[in-house]
Amino acid sequence: MLFAIDIGNTNIVLGIFADDSLAATWRVETKKQKTADEYAILIRNLLAADDFAPEHIHGAIISCVVPPLQSVFENVIHKLFDCRPVVVGPGIKTGMPILYDNPKEVGADRIVNAVAAFDKVGDSLVCIDFGTATTFDVVSEKGEYLGGIITPGITISLDALFFRASKLPRIDLSPPRHVIGKNTIESIQSGVLYGYIGLVDGIVQRIWHELDRKVYTMATGGLAELIAPQSKTIKEVDQDITLRGLLLLYHLNRG
Repeated sequence: MLFAIDIGNTNIVLGIFADDSLAATWRVETKKQKTADEYAILIRNLLAADDFAPEHIHGAIISCVVPPLQSVFENVIHKLFDCRPVVVGPGIKTGMPILYDNPKEVGADRIVNAVAAFDKVGDSLVCIDFGTATTFDVVSEKGEYLGGIITPGITISLDALFFRASKLPRIDLSPPRHVIGKNTIESIQSGVLYGYIGLVDGIVQRIWHELDRKVYTMATGGLAELIAPQSKTIKEVDQDITLRGLLLLYHLNRG
């Protein structure tokens, strides 16, 4: 079995593949201060709760955008599974030309998403990841990573509003009853939600214009389920796309 780890700024997504099928997934909060021992105990408990034995896992791959945690999780993999993980980063085989001014600047998670999305769609596409930042990654019909867009995530926008506007409350983001809010909470919900939907559709339409064609647009990430149903451009939500990209890159690099 393969253990896949996607370390993001807000959450860490863990997955187990058995015969290339995703057998289990977990999502835990990212905490930079945790030690390898603490994460090892957490992962061991997650495995035990779903009846997975560490000795049955023979490979691992890590995608990390939080540099201090990369070595932590390399140690965790060694402690639990006694193997050396594949780490997504410079020098790894992706099978995808990276047409960025400096390919090393592209976040590991963005490359993983692009590889998995192109493997699934087989044509030019946009993959949107609603994480701490919202990223738009564009792949050509030839399977080339063309580049993308990075915007502040929805939660960052809400936090900024709360911290910078003294009289506005912190809220949970959920769809309001109407576009025109009848109270402060609904007004914030409407502004953030529909403003963000407008941002997403506006950026995607500009990408389509630059590519001179409409291309398949898919979404992933924690808030994708909230935005996608209201979007005019997003055709699919796939919450496992990053883990499946890690599976593809593992096979490409370890055979």
